[in-house]
Amino acid sequence: MPSPNARAAWSNRRAFIGGSDVRTIMGDDEAALLRLWREKRGEVEPEDFSANLIVQLGVVTEHLNRHWYERNTGQVVTEVQRQVFHPVKRWMAATIDGMVEGNGAVFEAKFMLPWTFSEEAAAEKHMAQLQHNMWVTASRTAVLSIITGGGKWVEMTIPADPLYQHLLLTAEKKFWRCVETGETPHLFGVEPPRPRVEAVRTVDMTGSNSWGEFANLLRQTRTAALDHERAKTELKALVPEDAKEASGHGVRAKRSKSGAISFDLVAMD
Repeated sequence: MPSPNARAAWSNRRAFIGGSDVRTIMGDDEAALLRLWREKRGEVEPEDFSANLIVQLGVVTEHLNRHWYERNTGQVVTEVQRQVFHPVKRWMAATIDGMVEGNGAVFEAKFMLPWTFSEEAAAEKHMAQLQHNMWVTASRTAVLSIITGGGKWVEMTIPADPLYQHLLLTAEKKFWRCVETGETPHLFGVEPPRPRVEAVRTVDMTGSNSWGEFANLLRQTRTAALDHERAKTELKALVPEDAKEASGHGVRAKRSKSGAISFDLVAMD
C-alpha cells in the first residue's frame, strides 16, 4: 500500500503527463499503457516501487550522480527537482533532475545495470523522456548522466529533435484525450530516432580480435585500393565522348544515359 505522501504525489501527477510517463506512451507495452491510462483516470493506484531495488538505487544515487557530473565537467546544476509546466499545454509537465547553468541543458541522472549497458541503448531508452523534458522547458539540449552498477560514469549530450518532438506531442495529445473521454488508448508505434550521441571518448581497440583482423586487411589492401581508383579515373578519361561502350584487355566500360561510366570485368580470349 503506498504511503500517504506517495498517494499525495500520485494525486498531483494525475493532472498531467510527465517525463516518466512518456516512455510508456511511446513504448510497445500495451498492458503498461492501459495501466497508465487507468492511473491518470484515478481508477487504479500507481505501482509501489519502494521495494524495487533498481528504482531505489536510482533514487539514492541521484545526488552522487549530480555531484560527479559537476566535479568532472566544471558545470553547475541548478533547479534540482523543479516541476515545470508547459506554458500553453498545461497537461504537459516535467519534474527535472536539474538544469545546467552554463548552457541551459536539461540534466537527467540515471542508474543502469552494467551487463547490458551501451551508450546507444541508454540514449534510445530515455529518448522520449529527454525530448519531452526539452519541449516543456524550451531547451535545445539535454545531458544524460549515467552511473552504472559496474562503477562507470558516462555523460552524453542529446540534442532536441523537432520531428520526433512533433510525433511525441501528437501521441501525448491522443493519450490525454483518452484520459479525459474514457476512450481506450492504443499503442502509437512511433520509433525513437537513432540516438545522435556526441562523440567524446578515445577508445583503445587493441584487445579486439575482430578489429585486429580487419585492421590488418585494411593495411594490406590500401595500396591496391588506391591503384584501383586511379585506374578507373584514367580509364574513364580514355573512353571516347561519343562511345556508349568501350572494351579491351578484359575490362568493359559502359556509359549510362546520365553520362556516368561504370566498369565490369569480362573474360579474355
